[in-house]
Amino acid sequence: MIGKSPHSLLARGVVAIVSAATLVSCSIEGPPSLPSTSYDLGPPPAYSKSNPAIGGTLLIPPVRAPAWLDETDIVYRLLYEDSSRPQSYAMSRWAAEPASLVTDRIRSRFAAASGGIVIPGYSAGSDYTLRVELDDFSQRFDAPEQSRGTLLARASLLSTRDRKLLAQREFNIERPSAPNAPGAVKALTEATDAFLEDLVKWTAQNARSPNDKQAEGTKP
Repeated sequence: MIGKSPHSLLARGVVAIVSAATLVSCSIEGPPSLPSTSYDLGPPPAYSKSNPAIGGTLLIPPVRAPAWLDETDIVYRLLYEDSSRPQSYAMSRWAAEPASLVTDRIRSRFAAASGGIVIPGYSAGSDYTLRVELDDFSQRFDAPEQSRGTLLARASLLSTRDRKLLAQREFNIERPSAPNAPGAVKALTEATDAFLEDLVKWTAQNARSPNDKQAEGTKP
């Protein structure tokens, strides 16, 4: 009987060790990374088109926002630690940039509250131009378990024909939130809808010609 050579035994031993190492590495492999959750502002409320508050048509450009809001991050700030440091949730994101989400919401609201809306790039004319700048759209923590959703915006209403500034206003809307990403989404959605109602009322008050205002002032 011919015995096995030392080289053959050594080769089989190396194969066994490699196989065992492969099995061990597979058995201790970490769990797959969890997919992130995307949120938007939900479907807009059913706005009534009866008795529009604004008789003219509105040109509504995209909402502008600072660079730190140009991503889809859901941003929060720990005011009790460092208010100048924006942070974001790791596994939760907006479905689009906040400025884009707010733009869609504004256009939907004003389509039901005016004589019509116009989007830049279309050949249709407009009576007014409504520009909105979003200065903040984040969750603020005053304490580890105490937070609020904050929306800061500046609106400018112009006469489209002569580019004259008719009115300008800053808005500061806050809503309490649960101290987590879903809480931030809910609070910021509520703040956005409250902002839109204030914005519609403000626009309706200022989207009138000086002659209309003067005639109203002379009424008995």
